[in-house]
Amino acid sequence: MSRAVNYFEWQARLAMAPLGQRVVEVGCGIGNFTRMIASRQHVIGVDIDAKCIAQHQARFNHQQNIRSMVLDAMDPKFLDLKAESPDSVVCLNVLEHIEDDLGTLKAFASILPKGGKAVLIVPAFMALYGPIDKFLGHYRRYTCAGFAKTANQAGFHPTELRYMNTVGFFGWWANAKIFQRTEQSEGQIELFDKRIVPVLEKLEGWVTPPFGQSVFAVLEKR
Repeated sequence: MSRAVNYFEWQARLAMAPLGQRVVEVGCGIGNFTRMIASRQHVIGVDIDAKCIAQHQARFNHQQNIRSMVLDAMDPKFLDLKAESPDSVVCLNVLEHIEDDLGTLKAFASILPKGGKAVLIVPAFMALYGPIDKFLGHYRRYTCAGFAKTANQAGFHPTELRYMNTVGFFGWWANAKIFQRTEQSEGQIELFDKRIVPVLEKLEGWVTPPFGQSVFAVLEKR
C-alpha cells in the first residue's frame, strides 16, 4: 500500500505541474521542494539564509543542473538571473514573509520571458491572521481577488487562482482566535497529515473550494 501524501507533498505536487524545465526557486531553504524537481534541465535555488544555502549546496553538489545562491529577490542582482533563461519561478509559502510583495512579483516578471510562469502558494484571509502568523514573520494573508490585483500590477495574468485546504481554514482560525497559539502542535500536524490531507487532496481535485487556508496561484507573464 502506498504511503499517504502529507500537506507539503500535496502543495508540492500542485506546484510542480505548471513548471517548465528551467526553474528559479525563491526561498528554497534546504531543498525539500528542490529534490522534487531535481530532474528538470536547470534549477536555481535562492534563499536569504546562508546556512540553508550551505545545506542546499551540500545536498545537490553532485547534480550539475542545480545551483544554489544566497540571494534576496529584492536585490538588483536577482535580475541577473534573466541571463540563465528561466521559464518558471516557484515560490511556496514565502511571499508573505516579504514586505514588498508587489516589488517581488515585479522582480519575478523581470527575469521571465513573455508567457513564463510564476507558481506560488500563499496563506489566505487576513481574518485568520493570528499569533502563529506573527511568530512566523508573516506580513499579510491574501484573498484570490487581492492577489490577482497585485499579480496584474506586477505584469502577470493569473491562469489559475484558487483556494486550497478548507479544513485547515477552520483549524488555523481556532488556533489564532480561540487558543491564541504561537505554533501548531505536533499532534495537530500528524493528525492533519495522516487523516485529513489524503481525503482533502482528492475532494479538492474534483471541486474548487470557495475558501481555504491557502491560495494556489499560477501566473503567466504578459
